[in-house]
Amino acid sequence: MNPSNLVLIAALWSGLAVPGLAWADTDATPVSMDAATLDGLPRQDARMNIHGHVLDCTGVSLVDLLRKAGAMPATPLRGPQLARLVDVQAADGYRVVFSLGELEPGLGKTQVILADQCQGKPLAAQDGPLRLLVPGDSRPARSVRQVDRITVRSP
Repeated sequence: MNPSNLVLIAALWSGLAVPGLAWADTDATPVSMDAATLDGLPRQDARMNIHGHVLDCTGVSLVDLLRKAGAMPATPLRGPQLARLVDVQAADGYRVVFSLGELEPGLGKTQVILADQCQGKPLAAQDGPLRLLVPGDSRPARSVRQVDRITVRSP
C-alpha cells in the first residue's frame, strides 16, 4: 500500500474525519486505526458488480478489524456473543447491520471487506474514503459508500 494512503486512512480512522469505531458495550474497547494497525491487518481483494460497473477493490476484512478491536473473539462465538450486531453507517446516514454470527468464518462465512482502494486507486470522495463490500450479496444494497462509523452493539 502506498504510504500516503496509510497516512490518509490513519488520519480518518483516528477521528479527524471519520469517527471510527464506537462501542455500546462496556466489555469492548475502541481501537485507534493508525497506520501501524491498518498495515498490520492482511489485505484482501474483492470484486463486485455495483450498478452495472465491476469494481476490483482491496481493503481489510471486517472480521479482522473487529478482532483487532476486541469486538469479536478469535474463538468460535458462543451464547451472548451470537446476539451482537455490527452497525455500519455512511456519511449520509445510510445504515446496514450484520450479526457477528453471520460474519464468523466458521459459522455464517459472510465475507465483508472494508475497501480503501478500487481499480488500483484510492476511493474517490463520492465513494470513500472507505467502502464496505459484500461480494456474496446478490445486489449491492449492503455495500455502503463513505463509511464513517462502525458500532458493535449488544441488544
